[in-house]
Amino acid sequence: MTFYKKIVYLKAIGCAIHLNFIQEVKDTINNLKRKEKQMKRNSIYGLIVLFFMFCMLGTAIASETATKEECMAKCKEAADMFKAKGLAATLAVINDKAGPFVWKDSYVFCIDMETKANVAHPITPNLIGKNLMGTKDTNGKLFFAEFHNVASGAGSGWVDYMWPKPGEKDPSPKITYVLKVPGQNVFVAAGIYK
Repeated sequence: MTFYKKIVYLKAIGCAIHLNFIQEVKDTINNLKRKEKQMKRNSIYGLIVLFFMFCMLGTAIASETATKEECMAKCKEAADMFKAKGLAATLAVINDKAGPFVWKDSYVFCIDMETKANVAHPITPNLIGKNLMGTKDTNGKLFFAEFHNVASGAGSGWVDYMWPKPGEKDPSPKITYVLKVPGQNVFVAAGIYK
């Protein structure tokens, strides 16, 4: 093989290597573009999944509202505890913010029927000892007095009134179940927002 043929042969090999390199670069770029598209697609799918998870979480949180049945059951449970453990022990349990009478978005509180004063309130303990019978809702309803009337009369029942939700200033419709505790001069109550 002559020197000239060797040079042509080496140039041909160089061109082939160069063309192969260019093709490899093109293939790498195309692979990167495909991967980028796939990553974008996966990111969009991921965002859609996250959106639906937050929607479902919001529904789960929203469904964590107490029911009328739960209010009645918790009041009955508290009334039974008065009989089993006595007045002082039960009031201590009702006043415990982490206790069994605070659940979801509701709680049990207790009013002395003779003094008409609040004797247990786990959420707002500064109400303990206060007579709230003169408290009116935005429609002028003396709802604490009505609680007392229900407990004194039928012994149990529901009272509708307007009261602000925790953290809000504007009142919302609320309904509270009232239950006179047998053998005690107190009633317990628990409410929900409509």
